Amino acid sequence: MTGKLLLVIGVTTLAMLSPGPDMVLVMRNTLTRDRRSGNLTALGVLTGNMFHIGYCTLGIAVLLSRNPIAYNALRIASAVYLISLGLRSLRRVQSGNKDADAPPGNRFSQPYWQGLVNNVLNPKGSLFYLGVFSQLITPDMTFAQSALLVIAMVAVSAVFWIVFVQTLHLPMIRAAVDRSRGWIDSAFACVLILLGASVAMSGWRSR
Repeated sequence: MTGKLLLVIGVTTLAMLSPGPDMVLVMRNTLTRDRRSGNLTALGVLTGNMFHIGYCTLGIAVLLSRNPIAYNALRIASAVYLISLGLRSLRRVQSGNKDADAPPGNRFSQPYWQGLVNNVLNPKGSLFYLGVFSQLITPDMTFAQSALLVIAMVAVSAVFWIVFVQTLHLPMIRAAVDRSRGWIDSAFACVLILLGASVAMSGWRSR
């Protein structure tokens, strides 16, 4: 059991360190807004992780991984969402309004919901947890042992996001960001659009 626990911690850490849409979105909301927005975005991502874990335990992820139509539908939805966030960021830069991509009353444009929706729509998240569960969580394990592995995965993710957001909020980094805010806003907008395009094209490249 100790070996499985260490392996889960190691695999989850490597997955967190791998750049992706979640990391870009948390970084973007932390640098272009504030630490609270970054933390809320990360919390949304963690909630999405729990959602993936929940349906993986029910076996739905197996069906998703074997159903190209369902997988591609999620992939396209994720691409559209990322591109829309990027376009809203560009509009924010042009208007000079830092809240242009988060209009009042639009719940799904708020940092927490951005993190949640972005994570839930990413089909690679379900495949990651499915791979971990199928290899490490076996029928001979007790409920307590399985729960310990799940808790370890979530704990590693939570610690990573806390450290990540706090690092981005260091005074030296914040000062540099404030001097280049317009350029950084534009850069993150382009990155989100490119990520969305990459996600959309990934299905064609795999054919």
